Amino acid sequence: MKIFKIILLSIVMSIPIYSQRENKNEIFKQGLNNIDEFIEFLSYPNDSNFKSDIYELIDWTEDKFKSLDFEINRLDTETIPLLLASKHINDNYKTVLIYMHLDGQPVDLTKWDQENPFTPVYKLKENGEFIEYDPNEIKDIDYKTLQEKDIRIFARASSDAKGPVMMLIQAIKFMNTNNIDQKLNLKLVMDFEEEIGSPSLPDAVKKHSNILKSDALLIFDGPQHESDLPTLNFGNRGISSITLKTYGPVLPQHSGHFGNYAPNPVFRMSNILSSMKDENGIVKIKGYYDGITISDEIKKYLDNVPDNEESMLNKMQFKKPESVGNSYQEAIQFPSLNVRGIRAGWVEDEVRTIVPSECIAEIDVRLVIESDGYRLHDLIKKHIEDLGYVILDHEPSKEERMEYDKIVKFNSTVSYPAFRTDIDSDLGNWLSKTLTRTFGVEPVLRRTSGGSVPISPFVNVLNIPAVGVPTVNKDNNQHSPNENIKLINYIKGIESFVGILSSEFK
Repeated sequence: MKIFKIILLSIVMSIPIYSQRENKNEIFKQGLNNIDEFIEFLSYPNDSNFKSDIYELIDWTEDKFKSLDFEINRLDTETIPLLLASKHINDNYKTVLIYMHLDGQPVDLTKWDQENPFTPVYKLKENGEFIEYDPNEIKDIDYKTLQEKDIRIFARASSDAKGPVMMLIQAIKFMNTNNIDQKLNLKLVMDFEEEIGSPSLPDAVKKHSNILKSDALLIFDGPQHESDLPTLNFGNRGISSITLKTYGPVLPQHSGHFGNYAPNPVFRMSNILSSMKDENGIVKIKGYYDGITISDEIKKYLDNVPDNEESMLNKMQFKKPESVGNSYQEAIQFPSLNVRGIRAGWVEDEVRTIVPSECIAEIDVRLVIESDGYRLHDLIKKHIEDLGYVILDHEPSKEERMEYDKIVKFNSTVSYPAFRTDIDSDLGNWLSKTLTRTFGVEPVLRRTSGGSVPISPFVNVLNIPAVGVPTVNKDNNQHSPNENIKLINYIKGIESFVGILSSEFK
């Protein structure tokens, strides 16, 4: 009898495992057989500064989700509409809102290693180098080989964030073809202006709150943990920006004639920026980190994230990180103060012997939920004033130039605040169990992701919890030239979404 029970238990336990493996192989086959659909999707330019391109992309996306039996609504905004695709399955199921964005960063054609970032190119990584790969070989490859070979598609928005959109499309197609029940009512909200700060999103969420009403929000965006383990993000930092401009002579002056006489705006800007942080990267502005504590419980969650910081430093090639927090995970629990670019005069082949007329610094401030962007901007502004500068919000007139010695033009924007959901929440526990069942390993649980997504309007207006489900490879060159996605991440992303859509959230 005991042996019989053991055999019966083994058979029962093997059923979901066998089913999972079978689905895994079938998902893999479909993903590669339909890869041309992804290539077509990637060929649509998606810089939201070019509205005609975006409207073509909206049309394509609308037709695609209509073909999957979704009800489509264009939600009007002051700029580009949001696209809402809805599918109601059963009144007894919970409704999950899924946020995705389809626009991408602008491209600099001179920096890409291919003729056109919207003509996707397959490449294989061997011995640290990328070489072109024949796409005809892909459909004959098996799952194990794909895991072992680093094959990627290079194209703008391949990872950020058309990849997750196509993963979801293929997941839904797979479930429809194989009669797998969808156990969630879905509302897919698609943003076409995320890369320019989603300027119309907060008002649109308020305006359309009734139609967007849901039980929870999932964000299909961003990279997995660098270990390539399934990952859940329970928060994202918000983002704000500041533009500073310092002034010298009204026109550039000959440095031989006027060096030592005309004030140089670059040195003035350098003095301002260097006064804000110490040599270890810690912001010196009083009150900047107020309200943030790392308890023992929080530290336990942070320490459980399997970061290899030695590898991170080696890849980015710097010896020592800044000292905000005791680890990478601790560092992103604090607001940042980052100089993302400086411009003054001319350099390299265009260098000229002049005293520049102005210096511009672009700053981004990443926010956490304990920090208010407007408050931090006021602290920065007061700090600059305490250095003896007059703050203006416009170009100085001649009269203002002659009246004030030290002038800074200060313009700022708070795009959206941070959000965070408890890891030990109903939503978090459901997603963690679902990914564990799908892949046989527990996911990495990140309290906060360093990147920003415009989710806080949904969380605050709709009063729902939100969790990110990132799927793409960490080293995808997001926002940079030569953006790419690993094919294995693309396939596993489809697996993730099949697992989520077929699992009931209670």
